[in-house]
Amino acid sequence: MIRKKKCVAMLLAGGQGSRLYALTNNIAKPAVSFGGKYRIIDFPLSNCVNSAIDTVGVLTQYQPLILNSYIGNGQPWDLDRAFGGVHTLPPYQGKNSSDWYKGTANAIYQNLRFIKQYDPDYVLVLSGDHIYKMNYSIMLNYHILNNADCTIAAIDVPIEEASRFGILNTNDDGSIYEFEEKPKKPKSTLASMGIYIFSAKKLEKYLEEDNLNPKSSNDFGKDILPRMLSCGEKMMAYRFEGYWKDVGTIDSLYEANMDLLGDNPKFDINDNSWKIQSRSPLAPPHYIGDGAKTFNSIIMSGCEIYGTVENSVLSSNVIVKKGAVVKNSIIMGDVVIDENSKVEYSIIDENVLVGKNVSIGQAKDDDKGIAVLGRGISICDNAVVSGGQIIDKDIIKGDK
Repeated sequence: MIRKKKCVAMLLAGGQGSRLYALTNNIAKPAVSFGGKYRIIDFPLSNCVNSAIDTVGVLTQYQPLILNSYIGNGQPWDLDRAFGGVHTLPPYQGKNSSDWYKGTANAIYQNLRFIKQYDPDYVLVLSGDHIYKMNYSIMLNYHILNNADCTIAAIDVPIEEASRFGILNTNDDGSIYEFEEKPKKPKSTLASMGIYIFSAKKLEKYLEEDNLNPKSSNDFGKDILPRMLSCGEKMMAYRFEGYWKDVGTIDSLYEANMDLLGDNPKFDINDNSWKIQSRSPLAPPHYIGDGAKTFNSIIMSGCEIYGTVENSVLSSNVIVKKGAVVKNSIIMGDVVIDENSKVEYSIIDENVLVGKNVSIGQAKDDDKGIAVLGRGISICDNAVVSGGQIIDKDIIKGDK
């Protein structure tokens, strides 16, 4: 009996994430912490298993160590399968050389052998830097019913933001007649979400042709999709109307975390009908000390709060000492904020030590932006980090 999969997912997770600055100096963007207990990659992985897609290739490249370790055998997402499951796929080691992925399309091309071993009818291509809940099986059914060669998930965006995206211009039936990659003057507000379903044979054909074209940038948006359109392939837009956030910038990552707070959050991360799974660290329940104050915040296991935490997201094992105040901020795992320090409108990465009487960030209405502290650094007593500053090395005595 021939074993095959109906659909294989390929998750692009190798980007450098340069617009996240200090947060991605040492880790891949999909491995960045989110929402207290998650990493960004948890969302597409959970979407896959919730959509009954149990074979996922994760294409890694930049700083893959933490990401590879986090994914492991895929058990937290029920992706530890004997046939299928999750597999990390670094750049292909050829006979004479090792080729870095040259673009999104080239990354998939280098892993056609992985895809072919499952002989799928369809291939789902995903990005690893979006926060959303989506049932890919509904999109796949839409693709099949329309007898499409390629289906692109799309979402309406404000006209002033449209030039940041690939824009789809469609007919009344949803078929795409034009694809514009980041146009200066967009003709519509229907933006590609970077989520594609291809009929497998068509994808293979266009990737192989693209690989032979020396002028190609080997990118889906710039090369593959326009080429398919010009060749008359049937391409459909699948409209998505739920929450979706590209967290590729400091501002968007901050906003997405803040969207989790409140009695009626913009994004319900605790929706039991569509669970987002993660590889959570083992830690005791959080502890709120006598005299501590907490308000409208996510505080994860292992945290110890002796000061004040308001409108903030705290990952596991964060310690906020007596007199310290954390407001409107994101504090990632294993951070210590010492006595009488103030953190406001900031993002602090994992394993950071903040000394006593430190001031980090400023109020939102100062409009200087979000202060960012990179992974594993120490901030000395009495130091000042102003709003908008991005710090990726220790601050010692005398530094401001």
